[in-house]
Amino acid sequence: MSPKQAVLVVEDEVLIRMDLVSTLEHAGYATFEASSATEAIAIVERHPEIRVVFTDVQMPGKMDGLELARYVRKRWPPTIIVIASGKVAPQPDEMPDDVSFLAKPYEEAKLSKILADVADRLAT
Repeated sequence: MSPKQAVLVVEDEVLIRMDLVSTLEHAGYATFEASSATEAIAIVERHPEIRVVFTDVQMPGKMDGLELARYVRKRWPPTIIVIASGKVAPQPDEMPDDVSFLAKPYEEAKLSKILADVADRLAT
């Protein structure tokens, strides 16, 4: 994987966001951070190099992570999306097609599997 692959982490809990950003940076990704869907959309609009969006479901503001995922899928269809939550587990029909779900707290093995899948998808 090229270290130039960019990932946006959308998480309103600062410590969780910092931990995931650290994990992604150690995996060789360039990272961007947002604490709300509105902030995330503005970042993706300014940074077309972002290929992956990790988003929490429950966030402050008018748009939650599921709505953000649908918006990103419609506006930037090739973007890889990972949805995470520690409180709700969305049903497959609530998420856009081709989206991964990761339960929080992140289990290292499951996060590693998701990151391996993301790396494989970015390589194609």
